[in-house]
Amino acid sequence: MNVPEELRYSSDHEWLRAEDGRLRIGITDYAQDALGDVVFVDVPEVGRSVTAGESFSEVESTKSVSDIYAPVAGTIVEVNADLADNPERLNDDPYGEGWICIIEPADPNVAGTLLDAAAYRTLIEG
Repeated sequence: MNVPEELRYSSDHEWLRAEDGRLRIGITDYAQDALGDVVFVDVPEVGRSVTAGESFSEVESTKSVSDIYAPVAGTIVEVNADLADNPERLNDDPYGEGWICIIEPADPNVAGTLLDAAAYRTLIEG
């Protein structure tokens, strides 16, 4: 499984990349592999406030429908609208073109409280 060192991870298999005080969020390589072929992504609404652990998106695959949980509290400031026409990007490029949204976190230091790459690897290999 691909687990980039520079990212932070939630125990629900979302990744976060800090970018100028905001957090780009997507699902991990492990999550997309477990889902199988993604056929639909319900992206969240821009302007929506979320709390950590809240379901804010849904991904439908050939195997199941899965909730995506907000790894941090904050406000959604951008979404990857391209996923509506190209949901397979979650499978093809989960850490690049397959991102789901960008959140302006309520706490600017929250990313540091999430799992680093080594801790996430331990979780998925557990």
